[in-house]
Amino acid sequence: MPVPLHQKRLRERGYNQSSLLAKELSKLTNLPVFDNCLIRKRYAPPQVRTSALDERRSNVADAFACRDQRPRGKQVLLIDDVSTSGYTLDACAVVLKAAGAISVWGLVLAREI
Repeated sequence: MPVPLHQKRLRERGYNQSSLLAKELSKLTNLPVFDNCLIRKRYAPPQVRTSALDERRSNVADAFACRDQRPRGKQVLLIDDVSTSGYTLDACAVVLKAAGAISVWGLVLAREI
């Protein structure tokens, strides 16, 4: 499952890089992609543009929601392009666990140190 972009950022960029990564990984592993299940319900600046950890945490607090029950009873692999603090993955995992996911694992292409 890719980490979602807010609709505003998706319109600006024209694509969701996490979704593209998830689809390519799906081709290699034959695992399904649950796109549009997890949504970003409020706009926030990119994590990489924030400097303090507290700012990064509050930047994604309550920013995500699950549209349906597809995660229920499943082990979810959450895909993102870059992890800065891990707060985005954590915020998504909280929502997915509340929607019934058995476990949530994060996989990122790069990590900012």
